[in-house]
Amino acid sequence: MTLHRVARVADVREDRGLEVQIADSKIVLLRTGHELRAYQGECPHAGAPLADGAVCHGRLICPWHKAAFRLEDGALCEPPALDSLKRYHLEVRDDEVWVDDQPLLAQKTPLTDDPRTFVIIGAGAAGTAGAAALRETGFGGRIQLIDREADAGYDRTVLSKFVIAGEMPPDDTPPLREAGFYDEQRIERVNDEVTGLDTTQRTIQLKQGEALSYDAVLIATGGQPHALDIPGADLPQVFLLRSKDHARQIVEAAKPGQRAVIIGDSFIAMEAASALRKHRLDVTVLARHATPFAAQFGERVGEAIRARHEANGVLYHCDGQAVSIEGTDKVEAVLLDNDQRFVADLVLVGVGVSPATDVFSNLPQEDDHSLTADGGMAVSEGVWAAGDIVTFPLNGTPERIEHWRVAQQQARIAALNMLGGQEHYLDVPFFWTYHFGKRYDYLGHAENWDAVEFKGDPNHPPFIGLLGKDGLVAAVVACDEERATAMLAQRMKQPLSLDEAWRLVRDFSSQS
Repeated sequence: MTLHRVARVADVREDRGLEVQIADSKIVLLRTGHELRAYQGECPHAGAPLADGAVCHGRLICPWHKAAFRLEDGALCEPPALDSLKRYHLEVRDDEVWVDDQPLLAQKTPLTDDPRTFVIIGAGAAGTAGAAALRETGFGGRIQLIDREADAGYDRTVLSKFVIAGEMPPDDTPPLREAGFYDEQRIERVNDEVTGLDTTQRTIQLKQGEALSYDAVLIATGGQPHALDIPGADLPQVFLLRSKDHARQIVEAAKPGQRAVIIGDSFIAMEAASALRKHRLDVTVLARHATPFAAQFGERVGEAIRARHEANGVLYHCDGQAVSIEGTDKVEAVLLDNDQRFVADLVLVGVGVSPATDVFSNLPQEDDHSLTADGGMAVSEGVWAAGDIVTFPLNGTPERIEHWRVAQQQARIAALNMLGGQEHYLDVPFFWTYHFGKRYDYLGHAENWDAVEFKGDPNHPPFIGLLGKDGLVAAVVACDEERATAMLAQRMKQPLSLDEAWRLVRDFSSQS
């Protein structure tokens, strides 16, 4: 053990971490009660500096994507991280903090002997999180992870943000787990598609002919993008964006100076507009709404995001609907129902997704074909679901939420309940979206509100906006206010008044 003097005790605050460095290792010092702890300084999910996050309710919350870790021992509490923090030995000598330069060996939960087989259908954000959670909590039975893609689960959020911008090669898309994880954890990857589920016999039929038996199953098949049903939609330069293969096709087709028409103003569509402009294409967005994201963020933030796009050369057009894509062997133009015509070399379609649940028609479903789950993510006896495909009770109201982190949270809850737990979704939904170098964070889930209050100007970040309903915070939208939103991700788990929220924001704001 080699200890290094890294700080004074007085330097470590109660509301945030202190980053120190020993050689090449970044370490964050934290105060929990009268004791100090030392953990790895970067989030195991995407490398965010944890000292820029918040300490709240006994947890350290990542500033970027709101993963949460227990102060006492660094244990993972909330995704999108899938690992706990590495801990370092720490000693206090007089008023000085000394830390070892090597992490302590992690104590793994011993796997219990278990004759059961758990099958997870889908290996994206939810499926991978569910498999990891089963092993993390000591399940020693058989886990089979059915994946229709050849590559193991990867971070799809980077596809529209960075890959098609030319900033990240498709093959460098970060995996959700390193390649050796599946063998090490005895998670069997089955490269196939499900064609049927018999809940009475507890069997799963696969496309290649095999049938699997299960004791419990987690369905995490995600969403499938809506394709256009108009003439010319089958031309080779018309793209969807859901997978790494889709992104690779777009990157290979898109050349600087070409004209791209994006049909739709969804988050994928608008992020793709930003990315393709950075790839130096001329970009036109054929939008359904005059203000993008107004239904989620409110008019003022939506207008600011539209203005950011237009300032960066995006043509945002919201008059008319696409009725055909012209061309014989390749795309030539997009024609609208008002006879307007937009010349195009490629077209990207971003008009939303549908739950990929066609083969589960025997399970309880909503009108949009999502699976109906209870608060513990159970659909029927022995069947759980998580992610884009599930409608579940959020604050007493059935909701379907297409957020990456929510899918992972739901999968962790399902995994615990597959093992006999009684967990329910009691968290705060979170997602982020990226436009021309600015990340916009969103906490909560507000379909309507009666108050909108801002600190700062959405046109000139940093800013933070509170959407209020009956005097309480219903949702938060912010840009460049990472510590404040990290704190609110925890505090909003209980009803939070607007006045109290603003007091907390003043204390935690990145500008304080």
